[in-house]
Amino acid sequence: MRLRVTVMAASARRTPLWDKALRQQALSRAHSFTFPVRGKVHKVLGPMLEATGLKSSIGYACHICCSTGHQIEAEIVGFRGDYTLLMPVGSTRGIAPGDPIAPGVSMPSIRVGPHLLGRVLNGLGEPMDEKALPAAGKPWALHGTRLNPFSRHIIDTPMRLGIRAMDACLPMGRGQRMGLFAGAGVGKSSLMGMLARNSDAEINVIALVGERSREVREFLDLALGSEALKHSVVVVATSDMPPVLRLRTAHMATTIAEAFRAEGRGVLLMMDSLTRVAQAQREIGLMLGEPPASKGYTPSCFSIIAELLERAGPGGANDGDISAFYTVLVEGDDIQADPVADAAMSVLDGHVILDRNLAEQGHYPAINILKSVSRLDKQLSSAELLTAMRTLRRKLSMFERMEDMISIGAYESGSNPELDQVIAMMPAIRKFLQQSPDEFSSNEESAQRLLELVSKMSYEESLHETQHIQNIGPAQ
Repeated sequence: MRLRVTVMAASARRTPLWDKALRQQALSRAHSFTFPVRGKVHKVLGPMLEATGLKSSIGYACHICCSTGHQIEAEIVGFRGDYTLLMPVGSTRGIAPGDPIAPGVSMPSIRVGPHLLGRVLNGLGEPMDEKALPAAGKPWALHGTRLNPFSRHIIDTPMRLGIRAMDACLPMGRGQRMGLFAGAGVGKSSLMGMLARNSDAEINVIALVGERSREVREFLDLALGSEALKHSVVVVATSDMPPVLRLRTAHMATTIAEAFRAEGRGVLLMMDSLTRVAQAQREIGLMLGEPPASKGYTPSCFSIIAELLERAGPGGANDGDISAFYTVLVEGDDIQADPVADAAMSVLDGHVILDRNLAEQGHYPAINILKSVSRLDKQLSSAELLTAMRTLRRKLSMFERMEDMISIGAYESGSNPELDQVIAMMPAIRKFLQQSPDEFSSNEESAQRLLELVSKMSYEESLHETQHIQNIGPAQ
């Protein structure tokens, strides 16, 4: 009896063998795939995995069956020797060496249809509003299809944005792509909410990439509003998500916009922000061994920017269009020193600069008209309106050059009659360029107010010139 107890105690001390047996049982229960398992986890390197025996293509999804009994989706991002490199779309917790991997049969996709309107999705296409999502609509691949540039229609129809400074001075056409460049806390989210509420687009598709968790609900409830949400689709990936999921969010929002464009709808795509998309791609590129280029950004960061931006724009002859706004978070408010801003500006059809100095003065939206450009203003505006835009820019440029001297009292009134007239008109100019978040302005109203403002400035200028000539008197 004593011997039997001793043997049982010795066997009870063999916990590694018992743990191994239990683990094998867990694996046999968990790894019941309907398709063959072809790979195994070899190594975990931070958010990246190395797998052996996996034969699949870049961009395809696969499933890792963990020994704990749950599955984790991952995406193939590259190869290194005989190993396949994967990035999970979730946490790597629970993954162990030797866990089997089952490759997917297709590229990641999402079903797009009217059932998505009014919904908030995560980077996996799952609802975040705790409501069921019907399995309806046509599946669309997340990485889209490249359009023939020759088949795209010309951008010649003005779009209503509902923001006076933009409609009058920075006209945007249906299918045009614009950038919103600003530092942190200058009003990008508020401006995006105004665009979503006031524009005449049929559908809004909004991507919040790398957003703070706290600000997601604030943007939905305060900046966007319940009425605008009814004809919007919002895709969210917060800042704590893996880089592959943040990147997928940008592709998913663009795919949803492409699907509605193919139906002939007018779509407004807004992505906040393009900088965080580039940062996610930088994380992936560095882990793949890409050499860092400008300010640590890898070459693939700039190629992914061009790929995303070129997917937007006008469609074919029978398609609709994707008008787009991409926010760019400028580091230190220095656009010239930011490589992402420089790369985006070279591809976009215009840029809107939000100035921190204007925001500090309480000027909202803080759009710097002199530094902002719409590359299609000539084909979207009449000759009369185009002349008024250039006149306003010239007056503002004159005031900006002399603003420091005026503020310290070094400028003597009367030495430049035109500048005197601009100084007198600055309150009216500022009132024209400012707009409260709940205020709406149509294209016709914005154009009419600009023409009236420039006409008044021209009248005041001619009056100043007449008085100046009368004061000088006839030549001796």
